[in-house]
Amino acid sequence: MSDTATSGVKQGFQLKSASVSMTALELYYFDDGEFEEVLRDKISQAPGFFKDIPLIISLEKYQGLDSELDFFKIIGTCRRNNIHVIGVRGGSDDQRRLARGAALALLPGNGQRDRTHEAEQVAAEEAETAVVAASTGAAGDPPPARIISQPVRSGQQVHAPEGDLVILAPVQAGAEVLAAGNIHVYGPLRGRALAGIHGAESARVFCQSLEAELVSIAGHYKISEDLQENGWKSAVQIQLRDDLLVVTPLDKA
Repeated sequence: MSDTATSGVKQGFQLKSASVSMTALELYYFDDGEFEEVLRDKISQAPGFFKDIPLIISLEKYQGLDSELDFFKIIGTCRRNNIHVIGVRGGSDDQRRLARGAALALLPGNGQRDRTHEAEQVAAEEAETAVVAASTGAAGDPPPARIISQPVRSGQQVHAPEGDLVILAPVQAGAEVLAAGNIHVYGPLRGRALAGIHGAESARVFCQSLEAELVSIAGHYKISEDLQENGWKSAVQIQLRDDLLVVTPLDKA
């Protein structure tokens, strides 16, 4: 037995569950040169959003003629552009074998969850529901909103990991606000707002003046250039419809 164990010192680490906002690259086909060109174009639209993000490659809609995807090329291209590929979602058995060979994590696709996985998921959801019911009461009240009364300044990040985020002041350019649920900004929204970060497609973003660098709901996003086409510098709500972000004036919502 080591001296560390006998002296009562805590072990070197613990494993804990964590919820992390993740971006998926939905791959339809792969051409090495074109892939990097399109990737750089996307990054140039919102460089702050893409810098050093973890990325999942989704193969659920991949239409390549063969399964010999070169994951090493994909990983290398992404690394050159400060994006870190950490796993693959979906794909055929051969594609997932190649991904495993490239040391990527394997995530089940929507059509690949077998009965065992579904049973485990249902059991986990039931356990989670029981915990939520115990902590919130029989009525199952939603998690309380996080309320911020001060301006969110450039370089700051404000995070509501469970419920809504309500900001009673401006969100300045260069700031970032994130929420599992809705985001309400009672002032100008000039920074980046990411709602539904755990995949809640029903989440919305409300603001008194839309001047954002980027708005995202459940991983779908629009940058400033696209947002200026509708509702710019006015009171709006933004929601997800058919995988597209729709901006609606609050007085017409």
